Amino acid sequence: MWERSLVLSAPGKVILHGEHAVVHGKVALAVALDLRTFLRLRPSGEGRVCVRLPGVGVVRSWDTPRLQALRRGFAADFDESKSPSVEQLDTLKEFAGIAAGASAPESLATLAFLYMCLAISAKYGDVPSVDILVWSELPTGAGLGSSAAFAVCLAAALLTACGAISCPLKEGESTARWTEEELTLINSWAFQGERVIHGNPSGVDNAVGTWGGALRYQSGKITPLKRVPTLRILLTNTKVPRSTKVLVAGVKEKILKFPAIMNPVLDSIDAISQECQSVLEAMPANPSPEYYPVLEELFDINQHHLNVIGVGHPSLDRLCRVTASHGLHSKLTGAGGGGCGITLLRPDTSPLAVEAAKRDLCACGFECWETNIGAPGVTLHSSSSLNAEVLHALSKS
Repeated sequence: MWERSLVLSAPGKVILHGEHAVVHGKVALAVALDLRTFLRLRPSGEGRVCVRLPGVGVVRSWDTPRLQALRRGFAADFDESKSPSVEQLDTLKEFAGIAAGASAPESLATLAFLYMCLAISAKYGDVPSVDILVWSELPTGAGLGSSAAFAVCLAAALLTACGAISCPLKEGESTARWTEEELTLINSWAFQGERVIHGNPSGVDNAVGTWGGALRYQSGKITPLKRVPTLRILLTNTKVPRSTKVLVAGVKEKILKFPAIMNPVLDSIDAISQECQSVLEAMPANPSPEYYPVLEELFDINQHHLNVIGVGHPSLDRLCRVTASHGLHSKLTGAGGGGCGITLLRPDTSPLAVEAAKRDLCACGFECWETNIGAPGVTLHSSSSLNAEVLHALSKS
């Protein structure tokens, strides 16, 4: 049985190519973003399970006997291959005092935690008294997979706590990862957490959070790419809110109205995804600088396509203009209509150009991070491998 303090993390995600086209059966490439969600798991001697999510203002705790009694009420129904039932979620909402139609992040995060805690303990034995603190570098609601990173961290922590998977971090190691079999189990339970939060998710976000790197998604089939390079990017949040549902509906309407015009655009986006996959898979064996102009051109072409299908926005046009003035290439990522954009940084891009671009983007009222894509998936950490900001955030008792 597990009895020591652990820290683990999972990455966010960005769509590199294929957003919107993926809804119509085309290929999308999703990559792990090295902005991460961190979870600290501590044994607690108080006969309670406590969860703290300072990012969304959650501090909750429950007596373990009460949780066990609740679980016994519907233990037979928990199964990671089936969606959480409406009845289960209604019972949990009532137990936690969450309003029936609540959709705020704090309500959904609490509900996902309770569901995963009960379901995992029903299958693998009681989750012991624990204290869980979650802190994230990812903004919520920006299409960067923050809920999936949370669900992946929770699944890994709870499965480790009740002994369903090993604790692979050895004395003296800075980081460690689980076996392929254990990652598959983590992913299946993280998907259940995503189902609680989103209802009917694709499974892409939790797969990226679990395995990291890059993966290809097409018509429900998820295929991790074998080896991919780590690429430097600027990630920019325009902070313009948008509705994914409205944008998806708008694209569908355009396709129905102009099929002969729009279907070739979707085919072209599909070809961009496939070309990009070939480049990414070729890069680790031959890290030649000649790949970067190709990746930049694919960004430029795809950004024009996304404007054509109607998911651009003046804020994203501005982002592309600002970065182009510093010789950099950008595209929107995710739903569009605002939200986030990514800018590729070559290995030889001068730090001065990056800083100048960041300064100009922030002057537009945007939020900007310099980070990597192709980052590792869910990982266990020793304290020595964490930076000061993470250590400070996780040291709050």
